[in-house]
Amino acid sequence: MKWIERLSSFAGKYFALLVIAAAITAFLVPEIFIPINAYVPILLGVVMLGMGMTLKPVDFKLVATRPLPVLLGLVAQFTIMPFTAFIIAYLLQLPPELAAGLVLLGSVPGGTASNVMVYLAKGDLPLSITMTSMSTLLAPIATPALLYLLAGQWLPVNFVDMFTMIVQVIVIPVIAGLLINRFLPKVAAKTSVAMPLVSVLAILAILSAVVAANTGSLIQAGLISFVAVMLHNAAGLALGFIAALAFRLPASQRRAISIEVGMQNSGLGVALATAHFTPLAAIPSVLAAAWHNISGPILATYWSKRPLPPEATSPLNKKRAS
Repeated sequence: MKWIERLSSFAGKYFALLVIAAAITAFLVPEIFIPINAYVPILLGVVMLGMGMTLKPVDFKLVATRPLPVLLGLVAQFTIMPFTAFIIAYLLQLPPELAAGLVLLGSVPGGTASNVMVYLAKGDLPLSITMTSMSTLLAPIATPALLYLLAGQWLPVNFVDMFTMIVQVIVIPVIAGLLINRFLPKVAAKTSVAMPLVSVLAILAILSAVVAANTGSLIQAGLISFVAVMLHNAAGLALGFIAALAFRLPASQRRAISIEVGMQNSGLGVALATAHFTPLAAIPSVLAAAWHNISGPILATYWSKRPLPPEATSPLNKKRAS
């Protein structure tokens, strides 16, 4: 199992480069990856199962013990990102499919990679994990509702179908993973080494499939979509930090909320766009998968070199490790 652990570490460390390499390969030889599109929901379910298997009861303790940063983070997550996406889509005059896709990217919950970035940035890791978990569980209602409100003018939004899909590919796998971790700890321990690698491979497969199905669209809309994704990500990171600063939260929590708000579950965005909109609408989420894993490490590295005051360290960091 040592080689799997080393391979998982390598994949996590160079995830952004792997995403770029997979996207280029899929763009050059799309015929190899197009058949994967039929399995995108299953692959995303595998990723979320892995996330669920990393969760512990203490990850939800913050909701009761320190509700303000959790609630602030969730409100910021589901207001800043979708409304910023809406504004950027209008300012850049994006085509309807891309505009809806950008709003979709802004309406999905936080991504699991954000937890790693918060850890590297010396942020409040328990807060980050709790925000990711809670936003994921809220997604079946929040994501379709926001899309119906903000993106319905560009593409039709079927609330019930989208709710059902999010429950099937996100909520059920996360809960299943949580139950495995709780009641079958030996099984969870044995698979914990391989799950990060499996998750990375699943995400790469999803992105490759969508790129392969949209080679022509990427040529036409790739640059403007990338600009939109960069602006959207920067706005999320900055406004998330400002929101936490306005409520006078400690530095570690400001870092956590900033990264959580700015980094989205792009895999879910790809799956929902492919299933409920058009393939072109998946482009912003595809680009975000690469860009978020470039901007995130840059910001985490910057913060990691700036020490926190002693009182900024969360008391739950040690408890979660137990």
